[in-house]
Amino acid sequence: MRKMVGILKIGGGVLTDKTKLESPRMETIERIAAEVASSSSGLVLVHGAGSFGHIHADKYDLREKFDPEGILETHRSVVRLNEIVVEALCRAGAHPVPVHPLSCALLQDGRIEDMNIGPLTEMIERGLLPVLHGDVVMDRARGADILSGDQIITHLARSLGADVVALGTREDGVIYGGEVVSRVTRENYHRIEPELGGSRGVDDVTGGMRMKVMELLDLADDGIPSLIFNAGKKGMIEKALEGELVGTLVEGSS
Repeated sequence: MRKMVGILKIGGGVLTDKTKLESPRMETIERIAAEVASSSSGLVLVHGAGSFGHIHADKYDLREKFDPEGILETHRSVVRLNEIVVEALCRAGAHPVPVHPLSCALLQDGRIEDMNIGPLTEMIERGLLPVLHGDVVMDRARGADILSGDQIITHLARSLGADVVALGTREDGVIYGGEVVSRVTRENYHRIEPELGGSRGVDDVTGGMRMKVMELLDLADDGIPSLIFNAGKKGMIEKALEGELVGTLVEGSS
């Protein structure tokens, strides 16, 4: 019998203070690690880079030019956050394994062309918790580019046939008119799109909430719904992974 597969993304703005260089929110990381550890069977975790990646990528302008020094510094930075997350998961009793996209993914004009998921499948089958992150990745056309955690989760959801896809942010979901939108589809996206802003703190080189929703609508077109929820609130991760509507459901057209 195929093991159920869940994909959970925790945004960098949840795990770090994006206004300060490499500033982890350790209390939040420990709490999230404990919640993930209790729900880690058949789970893939992807986390954003926050102040560990975006500031470096912005400094070296990696979306616009190829810079070997910038590639190294940005990757080293996101790996430092990944190590913090992995260590917290170990302390919480999970069995995490770090997986760095720079070493297993290849882009073409900013989109994933190839990603080796064979090891991920084996990790899941053997009860390990793969932990991926936003990263700088080689690109056939551009030399290198930034690969967001949002694009990683949609690619993995398709490749692994995910049963649950959940994105933990600092918001209660997609906000329109000051209220949480319970469902986003192609039909109502253009109405709410003007209010979808970027992220807080440093300019987010991966596009903020607008790009998240666009990625997830494409995923919904392939028949895989997803949930955007507030991972800054205790207990929401478990509810999201169990399929409760605790935020905004992004789904296909009715």
